[in-house]
Parts: sequence; C-alpha cells; structure tokens
Amino acid sequence: MLVRLLYASRATDASAKTIEAILAQSRNHNTANGVTGILCYGGGVFLQAIEGGRRAVNELYGHILRDERHQDVVLLHYEEILERRFGSWTMGQVNLGKLNASTLLKYSEKPVLDPHAVSGKVSLALLEELMATAAIAGRT
Repeated sequence: MLVRLLYASRATDASAKTIEAILAQSRNHNTANGVTGILCYGGGVFLQAIEGGRRAVNELYGHILRDERHQDVVLLHYEEILERRFGSWTMGQVNLGKLNASTLLKYSEKPVLDPHAVSGKVSLALLEELMATAAIAGRT
C-alpha cells in the first residue's frame, strides 16, 4: 500500500553543508527503501513530501522526528494513494532562489515559505505547482 506524508520542520542548522548532507542521506536511504519525494527548503524551514510503502514512510517519519537537525516537526498531511505524484525523484529539491514571490503569495499571506501557517492541503498544492513549473533543482 502506497502512502504520502507531508510535514514541515525548522532547521537547527541552516548551513548549506547540513542541507546538502540531509539531501544526500535522503537520496541514499530512499533509493534503497522505495521512497520518493520532494524537499522544499527556505528561511530555515523544511517542507517535505515523502511517498512509498506505508511501513517505509512511517519509519522514515519516525527517524525525522528523532533527527536533531529538525525541530518543530509538524505532520501536515497523510493519505493512502493510488499512485505517486513525486515518483521521478528519490528526493527532488526546490530551488527557492529561482522562485517568483507571486507563487508563494498565491498560497500564503506573505511571500515566504511558512508551512506552519497554512494547511497541509495548501502546502501540497504549493509543492505540486513547484513540480509542474520545473522549480525543482535536484531531480535525482
């Protein structure tokens, strides 16, 4: 059974080195466990959708909850799915530097990434638009 989980968190260390380490670790782990997804990072905030088998996704989320690189972890959305929306990426990365502020304003009160202030449904819609508009930096 496939599931999709969407969560938000705040980085405890916002250095480029730490973000790259999280992405590299995610890509290695996800490939081996049949997990796909997309990570959006900006202003010290993570927004991530992960998809895969229920057990693999639940175990990964449990790991994220215990990971000291994340704080204020909030589950935004969880559902059983028929097919993956982010199946092309072991962990795609959204490049917020190339993102038009109007895209963020479409989904929130201010042109900043703040998934803690909007619903999971809104955050998922934002990720889907970013995917559709090719705002994904890393597609592997």
